[in-house]
Formats: sequence, structure tokens, C-alpha cells
Amino acid sequence: MRLFSPMFGFASAAALLTFSVVGLGPQAAVAQEAAPVEINVASTFPTAMPILGEAAGGLSERVAQMSGGSLLLTPHEPGVLVPGSETVAAVSEGRVDGAWAGAGWLAGRDSAFNMFSSVPFGPDMGEYLAWMYYGGGLDLAREMFAKEGVYNIPCGMIPPEASGWFNRDISSVEDLEGLRMRFFGLGAQVMQDFGVITEQIPPGEILAKIQSGELDATEFSLPAMDQPLNFQSELKYYYFPGWHQQSTLFDLYISLPVWERLSSAHQSIIETACGDVIRDMIAEGEARQWAAMQEMQAEGVQLRRWPADILVAFEDSWLKIVEEESAANANFARVWDSYATFRENYAIWKHFSFLQ
Repeated sequence: MRLFSPMFGFASAAALLTFSVVGLGPQAAVAQEAAPVEINVASTFPTAMPILGEAAGGLSERVAQMSGGSLLLTPHEPGVLVPGSETVAAVSEGRVDGAWAGAGWLAGRDSAFNMFSSVPFGPDMGEYLAWMYYGGGLDLAREMFAKEGVYNIPCGMIPPEASGWFNRDISSVEDLEGLRMRFFGLGAQVMQDFGVITEQIPPGEILAKIQSGELDATEFSLPAMDQPLNFQSELKYYYFPGWHQQSTLFDLYISLPVWERLSSAHQSIIETACGDVIRDMIAEGEARQWAAMQEMQAEGVQLRRWPADILVAFEDSWLKIVEEESAANANFARVWDSYATFRENYAIWKHFSFLQ
């Protein structure tokens, strides 16, 4: 028998957290007598957004079910508690209890945070998770986040993103000069190297800036996530592969004092539920892209792959940026050393075991 029946549809957090308590056993009934622990979560992404936004609701549902209703994660739309771009910083500053976002949204404080979100010309999903969990990446991330008063929990992952939407064909790096483009993370520094004027803004703000002429181009995420944002109504050239984000991690962020007050059982429930969400996002992310791509082609979108010479130019720029960031930021140098050493060692396994 299903003990709890969350009401689906992401219009309100209250709907997600409405439960039926008929037929609860004695242990669950006791849990219901005490007021549940509630953590309000500010999301960077609209909860109706396919895959990434919907995952916040799925996480909330899992945690409520697994805890018997004694622990509630309540997701809030971007801008309700804090602006979408400020969610992680708001957790650090004590303005909100939790956030659903990626580490790159705190990179304004330290560029090394980007390494725990996505890495240009970086690993696929399996290798990224391997470094995070068994190569020291998560230890470094938690050390850095703890200094900001935040506990980070890897809680989502998506496959390679698209590389971006453009208002014209890009046949050489010279064609990028002067473009105004929304771009996330470390990849933005590569684009700046070719004369692109970049800004990192939340997804809900992108289309309006394209329509007003403030942006000429944008990248955001996977085709199935880009499609509802309707970029294809304004921009018809859609480039792949996503060299800047071959895999992307997302976290649940909880204020460190709030996390430390949770019981060990509640902490374990959150960690376990986040593992489930990672699995589902990987599978759904791989399954949903082809249909979105076909539908956008039918609307006149031209799917393009970057020519090899442009990808080489992007990678050369990226390696130069790594040297500059490492020289300027000891944290970046330390994280990069861990990441690069793991990849060097991983290479023998990758070479002999995977089809090239």
C-alpha cells in the first residue's frame, strides 16, 4: 500500500508536500506527532523545467516518503526567496536554509568552485563521479564549501550539453568577435578569449534579453531543457558538442549549522535520496534528447557540429586559462592538480576498456 500520496504538479511547494496519513503504522504515527523538520530550498531553476527543475520536486517527494514525513525539503521558485543567481551565496550568508544549484554559481568568490560543476574538455559522467567520490574531488569541495558555511551534497548530473544557440553560422573563431552571449562557468573565459562578451544569468532571464537585442547568442543546457525556454523562436543555429560541459554536476546546498542540527538518520536520508536523483537524471537526460532535437529541426533549427579547427582553438585557449588560473589562485591549482592527476591515471583504463 502506498503510505503517502504527494500531489504532483510543480505549481506550489505545498502541493508537493501534502500527505495522506491514513493507515500509518505506530512508528510513523509517532513521527507525525512531532512537528516535521522543514528546510526551505531556493532553486536556481524553475521547478517545471524538464529534468533539472523537476528533479527538485522529485527529491522533495523522496525525502518526505523516506522520512515518514518527519523531514521536508520545500523547493521554491527562483526569485521567491532570493534571486536565482544568488541561491548558493544566500545559503552561505544565512538568508536561506538550502539551495538547488551548481557549484559554479559560487565561483564569483573562488574560481575553483567551477571545477565541482563542470570542466571544459572534461570527463564523461562516469569519470567525473569517479573523481568526485573516489579521487578526492568531493573532499576538496566540502573543505571549500565548509569555509563558506555550506554543506554540499552531489544531487544531480546531466549528460553533455549543447554548445550554444547563435543568430548566424559560425565558420571560424573570428566570427565570434563581438557577440554578446550568456555563458556558464569556466567555458565563458574561453569564449572571452575570442572576443565574446559573456554574462552568467539564470535561465528565466535569457529569452527576454535575446528578444530585446541585449544578447546575440546563448548556451544553457540539454536540448530537452533548452526547448521549453523557446530559444529556437529567435536563434536558428544550434551548435554541438558541448565542449564546455561534457558532464555537469548539481548539488543540494544546506546551511552548515542547519545540516549539523539534523539527526544522522535525516542526513542519511538526504544523501541517499540525492543518489537516487543522480541516477534518474543521468538516465532521463540520455533518453529525452533525440525527440527534442527532431522537433526543433522541424521548426527550422539547424543542428551544427563545431569544425575540428574551432574545437582545437577552444581547447588551446582552455589550457592557457588553466595555467593562468592556477598561477593566480592556490585553490584552483590544488583542485586542478587532483583532477588532472586522476585523469592521467584513469587514462590507461579508458584507453584499453572503452571503444574509441
